[in-house]
Amino acid sequence: MKKIYKLLAIGMVLSLALMACQPATPAEEAPAVEVPAEEAPEEPAAVDALPQGQELANAFDGMYEGTVVSMAGPFTDADAVKFDESIVAFEEATGIDIQYEGSKEFEASITIRVDGGDAPDIVDFPQPGLLSTMVAKGQVIDLNTVIDNDWMVKNYIQSWLDMGTMEGPDGPIMAGVWGRANGKSLVFYPKAEFDAAGYAVPETWDDLMVLTEQIAADGDTPWCIGIESGAATGWALTDWIEDVMLRTTSLENYDKWVAGELPFNSPEVKKALSYITAIWFNDDYVYGGQASIPTTFFGDAPTPMFDSPPNCWMHRQGNFITSFFPEGKVAGEDYDFFYLPPIDAQYGKPVLGAGDIYAMFNDRPEVRAVIQYFSTADSVKGWVEAGGAISPHNDSELDWYADSVTRGVAEIILNADSFRFDASDLMPGAVGAGTFWKYMTDYVSGSIDEVTALQQIDDSWPTD
Repeated sequence: MKKIYKLLAIGMVLSLALMACQPATPAEEAPAVEVPAEEAPEEPAAVDALPQGQELANAFDGMYEGTVVSMAGPFTDADAVKFDESIVAFEEATGIDIQYEGSKEFEASITIRVDGGDAPDIVDFPQPGLLSTMVAKGQVIDLNTVIDNDWMVKNYIQSWLDMGTMEGPDGPIMAGVWGRANGKSLVFYPKAEFDAAGYAVPETWDDLMVLTEQIAADGDTPWCIGIESGAATGWALTDWIEDVMLRTTSLENYDKWVAGELPFNSPEVKKALSYITAIWFNDDYVYGGQASIPTTFFGDAPTPMFDSPPNCWMHRQGNFITSFFPEGKVAGEDYDFFYLPPIDAQYGKPVLGAGDIYAMFNDRPEVRAVIQYFSTADSVKGWVEAGGAISPHNDSELDWYADSVTRGVAEIILNADSFRFDASDLMPGAVGAGTFWKYMTDYVSGSIDEVTALQQIDDSWPTD
């Protein structure tokens, strides 16, 4: 059986293209013992470490066969199936059984388990805010002691490393590795009509505004915008603000804004808003005009883009929005998308999005092997090919993606100069999912002015 695992391990290593494995170094010979050959204990072969760490090499050599690594996270239903299927090859190659338990009440249940001393070996956090709380309590293992730093620097852009670094009781630690990503900095458009009209994909924000004015001058409405979402009304506007913040100020200021150290009523946030209101508050630019924005369901907002002729031409949203498009619409034919253009060249081409970060809570060799594996694109390759996942790893391949939308989003993420999480998801819930949504919606509806809206959000920030 061990020989089978070794053969599978070799295949896995080759598929990852991580390194050319060197012949195993013979173990130091022990003094001869006169024991019948059939009774002599089998010595584990010494294997060279992989770029991620020694334990991953040991795992592929079958040293941890029969062990179990527990995981918990938010994946349920179809997502849980795709995750399980994506790790089958690793389990078969190593003999490690990764037992994943998903829950729709993940945020509440995982806190109870960790605080109660019953933490799973590895936990998948869909948002880093909850993880940072556990890091601050000293409950999370520093992956700087588990995964080779040179590999991390090689396989992730710096932004992923920055977002994975969190403050523990004794200083900053590498809190986790990123397994999945999604992007929000996208503008969708009706491709056939767009091309027929002779419109060009904009490369800069100035180009975007020229295109906006050109469509309006042609007698059409450039933008499809809606932020209604029941109790969550307003979140779509916060995404616009976050995207523009990344394009008009530094990452340091963005992070300070998330932490409550840069006020909403600051020149930086006001500047970002000015770019947005130049579009949103011009009735010639928005389908239905400004007044329709707070009452248009976000999922319905892009629908007029598919009228014949289009009633609006551009819709900024994350890649998930395609599930709200009319049935039968084909990517690359009926619609396409472009990257929301940069504004200030000094801030490059940032991407706003989200992702899953895997943290380690129990330190055993087989757990180290699994977390090292999650730092490679091969750990998510099966999910990428099945659809529903984008790899943030530099060793991923674009030809893994089955459709042009996710392939294009993956390319944007991999080529990004920087990446940051949705700010409202990282802020305290009372602000990020509360006053930020509410008062921005009130501002767009015209019931309060900008200064009042921003000050109300600042006043709501928790003081504890």
